[in-house]
Amino acid sequence: MDWLNAIVQGVLLGGLYALFASGLSLIFGVMRLVNIAHGDLIVLAAYLALSTTLILGVHPFTAILVVIPLMALIGYVLQRGVLNHTLGDDILPPLLVTFGLSVFLQNALLEGYTADPQKLNVGSLETASVSVGELSIGLLPLSTFVVAIVVIVFLQWIFYHTALGRQFRAVSDNADIAQLMGLSKGHIFGLALALSLVVCGIAGILLGARTSFDPAVGSGRLIFAFEAVIIGGLGNLWGTLIGGIVLGVAQTIGGKINPGWQLLAGHVVFLLILAIRPRGFFPRVEH
Repeated sequence: MDWLNAIVQGVLLGGLYALFASGLSLIFGVMRLVNIAHGDLIVLAAYLALSTTLILGVHPFTAILVVIPLMALIGYVLQRGVLNHTLGDDILPPLLVTFGLSVFLQNALLEGYTADPQKLNVGSLETASVSVGELSIGLLPLSTFVVAIVVIVFLQWIFYHTALGRQFRAVSDNADIAQLMGLSKGHIFGLALALSLVVCGIAGILLGARTSFDPAVGSGRLIFAFEAVIIGGLGNLWGTLIGGIVLGVAQTIGGKINPGWQLLAGHVVFLLILAIRPRGFFPRVEH
């Protein structure tokens, strides 16, 4: 039963990793941009939620009403003002710029909030659980997993059933031709990063509710996001959920064998999958 519990906890942890990965996968799918600052933007969202709760005295989940518009605005301005100027055939400029953004965010958060670990107080939800047979499932991890599914369903609906989604796919296939057809490449890319940072906002609040965070933890969240994206398959949103689950289960089983092996087990499984299926389990098929 202990092993079954470890697997269940790993699956639920995979929901959080899927949220980390979804925004990264979205941006790569639309503009082939690898955002090195993705993890730090998730941490930024957690700190914005913390500030909102302290200033307005609201519940962290209510703070999402403030955090999501702020993150969307940051994403749009960042893309239109900075990243659009770096995109092209050479992948190095956006990598360097987002790396610089990562360093800036870490140091800005360090100055603003100090290095002390922080946590969002979600009250009794943090320890509440439901019993399923002999298993005890935490409501917060379960809620996180459900939110991950809802977010992926929402992103899939936007991509394949809305005009905005058609524009995303058009600029992804051939940005120059899409621009000749009247689409503003810069505007569409800005909306894509805004949507990606909305997902970062949700992920940041749930990260802060589940565990403590500090300005330096963004790099670790970025690694988990990368691994989940690559395991699931680049550009496949449902694949990010599978990738997150595989990574989460590997970590919890590794931690069950030896507490010091938790993170190592996830990295080992990632490397094995990368060696066997370099494009991941469900790579997006290019037409």
